[in-house]
Amino acid sequence: MNIYDELKWRGLINQVSDEEKVRTYLSNQGAVMYCGFDPTAESLHVGNLVPLLCLARMKRAGHNPIFLLGGATGLIGDPSGKDKERELSRREDLDVRSEKIKGQVRRFFERNTGDRPEITNNYIWTKDLTAIELLRDVGKYFTVNWMLQKESVKGRIDRDDVGISYTEFSYMILQGYDYYHLFKTKGCRLQLGGGDQWGNITAGCELVRKKCAQEDGEQEEVFALTFPLITTASGKKFGKSEKGAIFLNPDITPPYAFYQFFINTDDRDVIKFLKLFTFLDQDEINALERELAEAPHLRSAQKRLAEEVTRMVHGQPELDRVMAATEALFGEGSLKGVDPATLRAALETAPHCHYAPSNVPDLPQMLLDLQLAASKGQARKDIASGGVYINGERVEADQGVAEADFIGGELLIIRKGKKHYGLVTRG
Repeated sequence: MNIYDELKWRGLINQVSDEEKVRTYLSNQGAVMYCGFDPTAESLHVGNLVPLLCLARMKRAGHNPIFLLGGATGLIGDPSGKDKERELSRREDLDVRSEKIKGQVRRFFERNTGDRPEITNNYIWTKDLTAIELLRDVGKYFTVNWMLQKESVKGRIDRDDVGISYTEFSYMILQGYDYYHLFKTKGCRLQLGGGDQWGNITAGCELVRKKCAQEDGEQEEVFALTFPLITTASGKKFGKSEKGAIFLNPDITPPYAFYQFFINTDDRDVIKFLKLFTFLDQDEINALERELAEAPHLRSAQKRLAEEVTRMVHGQPELDRVMAATEALFGEGSLKGVDPATLRAALETAPHCHYAPSNVPDLPQMLLDLQLAASKGQARKDIASGGVYINGERVEADQGVAEADFIGGELLIIRKGKKHYGLVTRG
């Protein structure tokens, strides 16, 4: 299957400048394409997975994708999809974010394509442009009339309370120049992006056509392809949880929370998400769709989705730790060998108590502090009846809390009954 047709089957194509020409361009290996990412945060988030995965799909298909960091455009701020002006970032902050994202992308590509990606930064070719050069050599190919028709501008220019600054108005000129530069230096003829980037991408297509015709007398043609905005069946924008955005950086969103985000996918969304966010082929996804229809309570599709995406982003060892914690907490596994950091993430919403090493109380007091018992007397009755567990093992009536009970020397898990958990840490 041509990679273009695969993208279409997966529901990844929103707009395309010329479907047949793009299909033809992608029919031979070695095609060059790029997608830009402004470093507005220290980590990519799950909303960036669609374009990031698409670049990886292109790599696996034998093409040459370019991951473009917006070190220059990030200093300006993209008005697309924003109803007010962005706060300007400092270059030092963008440099730090860019380096973190670069490492993230390299690991992702090495894990999922077996190769390192080509990563570049538009600050490299933009930083030495003078204002005169930008206006004469780039800006003259853009008419204000045409720029005003772009959705990213129209949504702001009609609002007197917000408006749009000349800085953000000029964003599409810089993005267009990126396309021209990558076409001239890399032979790139396809730019990818989210649906809100259509105006900016087509601005680049026009710049390449007009500027090459002026300079070389050649009518060069380059192409645009955008992905759809991903929403859930409930109408919610994909990528948000009750606590906010889900990031790819494990220090911001722990792998366990990342896994849980995907395993909690609605039945109405899970097949669509398997197409969008995994490398599983049609036969595998069709089989999961049949399982979903026949036995939705088993949640086989959600489990496979969560496993695949967690493995892609965090690697097999992290997935193993997540699965071990899940099995130990909700199955028959042992908690003692589970990674403490994963357990912390898994029990993030459970009641939590922290004690100094020299001031760890007895078990009844812990149950009281964790609000798992209304009094120490009730706590003792619960222990005596066999309803209290430490690290998944039933507590005997006269049993205390021992040094060895603290997993990794730092935490223990108390459970009352089948569902009520508490986390105790010390240090």
